[in-house]
Amino acid sequence: MANKSHILVVDDEDSLRSVLSNELSGAGYDVATAPDGEAAISTVQNKKFDLVLLDIKMPKMDGFEVLKYIKKGYPQVKVIMLTGFADLKNAIESKKHGAEDFVSKPYDLVDLLTTIERVLSE
Repeated sequence: MANKSHILVVDDEDSLRSVLSNELSGAGYDVATAPDGEAAISTVQNKKFDLVLLDIKMPKMDGFEVLKYIKKGYPQVKVIMLTGFADLKNAIESKKHGAEDFVSKPYDLVDLLTTIERVLSE
């Protein structure tokens, strides 16, 4: 990939955030991370991203609030929601607010990378 895609990983679980960041960097992406919704918004304001991987359940500000903010202020940024609560309600809610896709945790790395590639190429 000649032009590295910039991805922001937002998750309140330190271990998941660092593992995902390492996996994506290893796959050739330029990766930044944020531990919560407020940090995610601040990071999006200061750097250009192609894609945000966004956890739904976080303290302070949940993923839906961050998703709404990103889609309103940065509509060109693609968003894939991540959640350990993979139910239909969250999937519908994610799509309703403009998320490109929805991946449940624990995710399969190959599936996640395939989803990222697909969303970035749309």
